[in-house]
Amino acid sequence: MSVASAKNPATAVGLKTRPGALAEAGRPTMRPPAAAHLSDEQVAELGRELDAIRDGILAKRGSSDSTYIRRMIKIQRGLEVSGRAALLVSRNKGAWVTGTALLSVAKILENMELGHNILHGQWDWMRDPDIHSTTWEWDFVTPSRSWQHTHNDLHHRWTNVVGKDRDVGYNLLRMDPDQEWKPFNLGNPLYNALLAPVFEWGIAIYDLEIPEYKEGLKSKEAMVKDLKALGRKAAKQFAKDYAATPALAMLTGSGKQALYGTLVANAVRNVWAHAVIFCGHFPEGTDTFTEEMVEGETRGDWYVRQMIGSANISGPRFMHLMTGNLSHQIEHHLFPDLPSNRYSEIAPKVREICDRYGLKYTTGPLLKQVGSAWAKVFKLALPPQG
Repeated sequence: MSVASAKNPATAVGLKTRPGALAEAGRPTMRPPAAAHLSDEQVAELGRELDAIRDGILAKRGSSDSTYIRRMIKIQRGLEVSGRAALLVSRNKGAWVTGTALLSVAKILENMELGHNILHGQWDWMRDPDIHSTTWEWDFVTPSRSWQHTHNDLHHRWTNVVGKDRDVGYNLLRMDPDQEWKPFNLGNPLYNALLAPVFEWGIAIYDLEIPEYKEGLKSKEAMVKDLKALGRKAAKQFAKDYAATPALAMLTGSGKQALYGTLVANAVRNVWAHAVIFCGHFPEGTDTFTEEMVEGETRGDWYVRQMIGSANISGPRFMHLMTGNLSHQIEHHLFPDLPSNRYSEIAPKVREICDRYGLKYTTGPLLKQVGSAWAKVFKLALPPQG
């Protein structure tokens, strides 16, 4: 994947995927209901205001940002080493709890604040080959390159467009009323509950793009290549978590405990990542869109779609860190290539723009957003009424 494809979809990815689609001329034939009150001129001005916010961050991005990400890498690696070291003597219950907790936090930080954001190209401007979207391989079973394609290139371009953005349900769940109901969907809550602790595997299977392969949109050669890449990555993850650490722990008679500890740490990370992602995309108040609504959309319209199609989580600074700052999902979808530590700075400005233009800015505490997302899972398990 090229570096350009990790940049702001309002420019690089959008133009690469649909040439000319984001030109200022040729507004969509219809806007989403939540934005139908806006004129072309208002949408264009909104786009310019958001561009100015982005340009302001780019202009002052520098040493404080690079210091931040390098410090986070050191902290994460220190937590991981400490956690695995404690698991080596985890016959002691206190050591097991400590090691499992430290490893869980380390995996969450690596996945959320480091892996996700580095793979978006947020730190490519540093030109550090060790902290770059083209070289980073994260502690997640799906290969980085596969995820960048389905997430950066497709999801961020087609955010919540039913039929285009397969993140709406991940090919498993019915998460929008416009998705055809089938008896299979009655299991929505069960599928989601089973998905959460193995979320990384659900994403890995999703990233294979099996429906595209069945529809003839993906070649056999590409599928074989992706399967091989997944196999190599899975073997590496298993070797690190379920072979190397338990094998060393066997020297102290703690092999079984270390194995359980790494299993629990991965499950904790998966449940947390699942919760954060669902809070950012599916709570009450987030909109979905038809393909007609995005036909020929301008840059300003693309921005509007990101704002009304995403949701934030309110909370303290530590919570924002543990979500990889995806608690600022609206800001992330507007500016996916800006350093994550800057989202809290621009959030008040984005919210003010939403208020001034009469657009929703969906946010709420973690438990409220989790409950709202799960309520949708249950509601859409049932057939349409009437």
